Amino acid sequence: MSIRTDPKNPPLEVDNQTTAKNWVRILARYREPDTTRSVFELAVSALPFFALGVLSWLSLSVSYWLAFALAFINGAFLVRLFIIQHDCGHGSFFGNRHANNWVGRIIGVFTLTPYKVWRRSHSIHHSASGNLEKRGIGDVYTLTVAEFEALPRLKRFAYRVYRHPLFMFGMAPTLLFVFQNRVPMGLMRSWEYWISALGTNVFIAAVVGLMFWFGGLAALFLIFIPTLLVAATAGVWLFYVQHQFENTQWDKAKDWQLHDAALMGSSYYVLPGVLRWFSGNIGVHHVHHLYSRIPFYRLMEVLKENTALENLNRMTIRESLKCASLHLWDENKRKLVSFSQARQGLAA
Repeated sequence: MSIRTDPKNPPLEVDNQTTAKNWVRILARYREPDTTRSVFELAVSALPFFALGVLSWLSLSVSYWLAFALAFINGAFLVRLFIIQHDCGHGSFFGNRHANNWVGRIIGVFTLTPYKVWRRSHSIHHSASGNLEKRGIGDVYTLTVAEFEALPRLKRFAYRVYRHPLFMFGMAPTLLFVFQNRVPMGLMRSWEYWISALGTNVFIAAVVGLMFWFGGLAALFLIFIPTLLVAATAGVWLFYVQHQFENTQWDKAKDWQLHDAALMGSSYYVLPGVLRWFSGNIGVHHVHHLYSRIPFYRLMEVLKENTALENLNRMTIRESLKCASLHLWDENKRKLVSFSQARQGLAA
């Protein structure tokens, strides 16, 4: 397979057996952001977000249902803003570090996500994804079958509740963005992360206060909360299916390899064009995890020019629904299984 590149970079010859480390060398060609494109992507995400917010507020005097519907739709733009904040955290949205940091901080007020805290925890996630001995920060906590069976009954029940779809995609988004993000979970020993969290909280309080001042409780319950919950739920779902799929990859530290885990332990979530736009191509997660410095707007370019990556860990929306019923890592079968599958395997 030929890699199409610009004239200054001669094509590389690779095949379907190309190793993860070799893909890193290939993907490095896509890492440079285009400042004009980045400004454009920020504008077409932020301007409609604020316009719909104002329109929702004005609609309160016409119809509460209309205000709610507009706020609901606006959640999709908030998802896209989060993707921009995400790229800023990776230093991939702008070529300038200060531009990335300030845009990330400002967006963090609207996504209820303190930028520096999230950037650090997400960095830990990237550096340890798929490592069974480094779970717990920036990931969906996953037990092995053996670990689950070794737990006392009460803790097994708690883990079942945690992994249940009603909690994972119902309560967890609210708990994460509204409550957990108010403090630097996992990073509490460092004052710089406390400053990031508390500083973000102050500005969030100011935004909420202004909404209440001009729109009362209706503005909070019909505009602010619906927009937030739509974005939070969609974000949690996207993050979940990016790593919690049947043929993902987990290993103990002695067998774990960073690049293999990034490529093989992340999915390619195939979405319709509209959903792909609002989610900032984050479904191309295997490429993102292998080379996180690629701007989100270049990820589809990578797939078009490197077709070997198009069929790797490919997952449609229908197929992704099955992921919600997977709960435990089976070290013998080397796949994610449901509680019932684990029980059947133990019985056998």
